[in-house]
Amino acid sequence: MKKNLNYLPKQYKKNNKLKINHSYLIEQFSDYKKIFKNIEKVIKKGDYTQGKEVNKFEKNLAKRTGAKFAISVGNGTDALFLALKALGIGKNDEVITTPFTFIATIGAIVTAGAKPVFVDIKDDYNIDEKKIRFAITKKTKAIMPVHWGGRPCELHKIKFIAKKYNLKVIQDSCHAIDAKLNNRHLISYGDICTYSMHPLKNLNVWGDGGFIITQNSKLAKKLYLIKNHGLINRDTCKIFGFNSRLDTIQAVVANYKIKNKLNNITFKRIKNANLFDKLLKKNSNVLTIKRSSNLKEVFHLYQINVKKRDKLKKYLIKNNVDAKVHYPIPIHLQPAAKFLKYKKGDFPNAERIAKTTLSLPVHEFIEKRDIYYTAGLINKFYKSN
Repeated sequence: MKKNLNYLPKQYKKNNKLKINHSYLIEQFSDYKKIFKNIEKVIKKGDYTQGKEVNKFEKNLAKRTGAKFAISVGNGTDALFLALKALGIGKNDEVITTPFTFIATIGAIVTAGAKPVFVDIKDDYNIDEKKIRFAITKKTKAIMPVHWGGRPCELHKIKFIAKKYNLKVIQDSCHAIDAKLNNRHLISYGDICTYSMHPLKNLNVWGDGGFIITQNSKLAKKLYLIKNHGLINRDTCKIFGFNSRLDTIQAVVANYKIKNKLNNITFKRIKNANLFDKLLKKNSNVLTIKRSSNLKEVFHLYQINVKKRDKLKKYLIKNNVDAKVHYPIPIHLQPAAKFLKYKKGDFPNAERIAKTTLSLPVHEFIEKRDIYYTAGLINKFYKSN
C-alpha cells in the first residue's frame, strides 16, 4: 500500500498547533503516573480481560447513573449495536432517529440489520419529538434519541409516545454522562442508555471503551452474554454472540477518572458554557441554544449557530482558536445513506443547522481569559464583516 489510509495522525498534528484547542488529553492525563501504579497491579496479576477493575467500574457506573445494571463494552458504537441486538431488533425492523448525529448512531442500526428512519431536529439539535409519531409504521420497533452535545432530549414526551405504540427507547447518550432531565437520571426514561468513552468524551479512557445501562435484569443478562461470545463460563456457549469486552487496563483509567476528575469535568464545562452564553448573547449574528432550567446539560460540545460560518471558522483558527464543525453533512445526505433514498430538503432544520453550526472549545482546561478572548474574536469578526 503506497498511501497510509489512516487520516488521524495528520489531523492530530494540525490541531495541536493551536493554543486554544478542542483536545485536552495531555493536560487531563498529566498525572498518568498515578494511573500507572494501578495498571501495574493488573500486570502483576495478569488480569487483562474481564478483570476485577471491570467489575468495579460497572458498579461505579451503575451508582453514578442511577441504573440497576451497567455493562461495559468495547466502545460506544458496540453499545448501540448490542443494545439493538439484545432487544431483538434487526432485519425488516425500523428504528426512528435523527439525521443530525455522528455516523455511529446510524451505522449501529444498519449493521444490526434494521432500517434507520429519520425525523428532523429542533433548534437545540435534538430530535423533534412532535414529528416522531408521523414516522411510525408497522415495522417500527424502537426510537433512538440522541442527546446531542450533552443536552437531554424531551424524554418524558418520547417515553409517552413509545408506550402508546409499544416501542423501545434506546438512548444514544454518548455525549451525556452526568446529564439529567427534571433532576432524574436519563435511564429513568428509557429501556437502555448507551455511552462512549472515546478519548474526547467527558468520561474518557486511553483508547476506545463504552458501556450500557439498564434497569431490566433480563436485558442485562442477555447483554452480558452477547458481548462475550455468549459464554456462561469458560467452556459453555449458550448463544452465539460477539467480542466486545472492555479491557481491564481501560477500566483502571475509567475508575480513576470517575473517582478523581469527573465531577470537576462536568462542573467546569457547565461553567464555561454559561460564560460563553453570557458573552455572546448580545451578538445578533450568533444564536446560542435557549437553556432550560429542567435540563442538566453537560456540554460535551458547546455549539453556536452563526452567519458566515466558514469564514468565521477560518478567522478563529487563524487566531489560535480551534473552532470545529460537528457536523457539516447530515446523515441522510452522506454517500453511505443513498440506499435510504432521502434527498436534500427532506429535513430542512438539520440541513440548515449543518450549514451554520460551529463548535468552540469548552473543556475544563479552558481558562476564563480564553473564553473572553474567543468571544471577543467572534464579536470583533462581525463588527468588521
